[in-house]
Amino acid sequence: MTKGELVQAVMKATEMSRDEVEKAVEAITSAIIEAVANRDKLTVVGFGTFVASERKEREGKNPRTGEPITIPAARVPKFSAGKAFKDKVNPKAEVTAEKPKPAEAVKDKLGLKKKKG
Repeated sequence: MTKGELVQAVMKATEMSRDEVEKAVEAITSAIIEAVANRDKLTVVGFGTFVASERKEREGKNPRTGEPITIPAARVPKFSAGKAFKDKVNPKAEVTAEKPKPAEAVKDKLGLKKKKG
């Protein structure tokens, strides 16, 4: 989905004008970028969390020459999807739970049951 398609979807859902929706989408993305750039953690409950993360300096290879290079440390944006978002993307099939076995049956099967006598 592109930004234009997002604007269209929001227009249909809210009955707002294109200009109003474009301003709202731009304001939201700008606010997220500013918060993360200022090292703030931005959490939208049910959607996810945006945060800046530090990446350490590391060794890499130039893909053309194979020559080793040092990749400098950097601060990078990260997004962690919230539970509701993850559940919508990956719905779990209904699991039929088995009736739990009595503790004695489990102990007997594992050979942990004490023998009388």
